[in-house]
Amino acid sequence: MMTGYLTFEIRRTLRDTKFLLFAVALPVGLYLLMADRFIDQGAPASYVMGGVAAFGAMKAALDVGARTAVERGIGWQRQLRLTPLSGSGYLLAKASVAMVVALPPVAGVSLVAGLVSGVHLSAAGWAAAVLGVWAGTVPFALLGLLIGQFATAQNLQAYQGAVVLVLSFIGGLFIPVSTFPQALAAVAKVLPSYWLAQVGHATALGGGGGADRWQAALVLALYALVLGAAVVVRYRRDTARA
Repeated sequence: MMTGYLTFEIRRTLRDTKFLLFAVALPVGLYLLMADRFIDQGAPASYVMGGVAAFGAMKAALDVGARTAVERGIGWQRQLRLTPLSGSGYLLAKASVAMVVALPPVAGVSLVAGLVSGVHLSAAGWAAAVLGVWAGTVPFALLGLLIGQFATAQNLQAYQGAVVLVLSFIGGLFIPVSTFPQALAAVAKVLPSYWLAQVGHATALGGGGGADRWQAALVLALYALVLGAAVVVRYRRDTARA
């Protein structure tokens, strides 16, 4: 049942060409706008690529997960509870679709960085840059689901906008945290987006930073466990009320 539902969700999402184009076009456009400015200030193009790719993947995963608020509003979740599909199967399918959609923005930004900005990495370096950021997006797919379980169709955009704004700018996806005041830098390091940025920057720059990558991977894995548990608890409470 879950496999059939997952296939249905992937097909439905991939048919939404406007959503997919926006998911790729926004981060690619941001990279093109930001690259020259930051490169002129001495930042490597690969560093900018890592941060913007992380933003694109994060936003795409959040958007897909959060759209469950609309499904709750129209009663689609209630209907699914009457089918043999389990709650865990439903949530796993939704998170999987979010991960599918999170990959094209990372690949798109990386491709443009290579073609336009001349970013040169080895085959292993490109694989690490793309797949590392993509794998680190799991907590954001779950965070999107959690937002979708709390928000309504009416206030969803407000929730999403606030979360994306905080995670993007305070998390250091666009501005190096080293330039922040000490108090704000401490806050940034609590956010999962800071650790996703660490993955993007470290893998894109290559060379050292192995310890930082492993630390970031561990923190993101812990976030995934906590957020996954929160999503399950919230979904079960919704089921009990239904």
